[in-house]
Amino acid sequence: MGDTDPTGPVMDRDEVDRALARLGAEHEAVETSLLALQDHAGRRLLEGARLTGRTAERWAATEASITLLWTYFDAYAGALRTAREIRARRRWSSREDLVELTELLRGECVTIAGSATSTAAANAPGLPGRPGNRLSERYSLATLVERMNELYASSLDMVVAADAVWSALPARIDLLAAELHRTRRLAHPVGVRPGEHPAGDDLERITHSLTALREQVVSDPLAFWKPAEGSSAPGGGRPDTTVYDREARALEEVRREIDAVLAVRQDSEKRIVRLRDVLSRADRTLAEARTARGEVLAKIAATEVPVVSGPPTVLQEQLVTAAEYRRHAQWHRLSPLLESLEQKAEDELERARESLTAVTAPLAVRAELRGRLDAYRAKVARHGLAEDTVLVERYERARRMLWSAPCDLRVAREAVLRYQHAAAELLGTTAPRVPGQGMPEEGGGPGA
Repeated sequence: MGDTDPTGPVMDRDEVDRALARLGAEHEAVETSLLALQDHAGRRLLEGARLTGRTAERWAATEASITLLWTYFDAYAGALRTAREIRARRRWSSREDLVELTELLRGECVTIAGSATSTAAANAPGLPGRPGNRLSERYSLATLVERMNELYASSLDMVVAADAVWSALPARIDLLAAELHRTRRLAHPVGVRPGEHPAGDDLERITHSLTALREQVVSDPLAFWKPAEGSSAPGGGRPDTTVYDREARALEEVRREIDAVLAVRQDSEKRIVRLRDVLSRADRTLAEARTARGEVLAKIAATEVPVVSGPPTVLQEQLVTAAEYRRHAQWHRLSPLLESLEQKAEDELERARESLTAVTAPLAVRAELRGRLDAYRAKVARHGLAEDTVLVERYERARRMLWSAPCDLRVAREAVLRYQHAAAELLGTTAPRVPGQGMPEEGGGPGA
């Protein structure tokens, strides 16, 4: 070691002892870290795995780094052991011993074969080293500690990252795959199959995606690692679950679709029966409207009576189709058809009721006029005026018009109004208006 020049003055015994204590503590810390790395579960998994992609590249570099770490550590331990032996020669070290210890503890006295460092540098381009292809490299103990810390941090970062991904993703993928299998067992009996239902196609795609995802996670875990921004600590980051989360959401959508289909299967019979009942009520109402229209045309004169259309056959055809879907367990097709039919059936029933109301309106007006006429006659009778000649004449005229067929509602309204006015004059009250629009004032018609 006489060919090296120590940096600084020769160390005294106290400085040597303090340096040896510090270097001994660093030796223990490095040894503990190396043994922990050697026993790390992630490192053992990496050694036995068939790696691909980025992980394969990083692991090749990391293996070279770990090998170099042990080489550095052995050289460091050897130099430290030599220094301790020199210091132990005498209780009070001589000048020559102190010079030798100073060179050993401060100078570049540790020689590493060039093949070790060149191999590590070739596999890990980021590894700090000296340029050129040398047969050997010389380092100080302080530089060796620095190099070992750098190699340990980069190696641990790779091992921890791979282990974190393996600990997080495969188990979650397996749980999701199990849920996928249960979902497929529910889907097939209700017709949710590939090529027959969009949700069935989604299940097929999710199955292939999860299989490929698990294979890639196992062989290339670093492809699913997100380093923490601005963090230099080994293993700083988290597993990237983007693909897993997307497939989990897709499976949840499929489950909701299957739940909807199962609900259709459970209550489809009741819904079809209810649809038949609604359409039957609509048909009966339209039939009643057609019958009422004939009655109105026979009993009411000079009245516009709307035409009553027949029931739409398309709804009955769709109801037959719905029954076929149910018979063949095509629940995914039955669900939207039932929803559409239920709304159309309610609309059809409402249309039938409106037709009946429109057709029977003249009969309702006639019934109202009859009721008013009899009510006024009873009121007049209570006041002892039932035998009044004018009232009797006008009552008989109105009654004859209202109870004859066909009934002219316009003339009948005028007759009822004249009777009401005459009764009001005798009773000293004001006659109310009778039902209908545009009725003539008193004296506005024949026979006033």
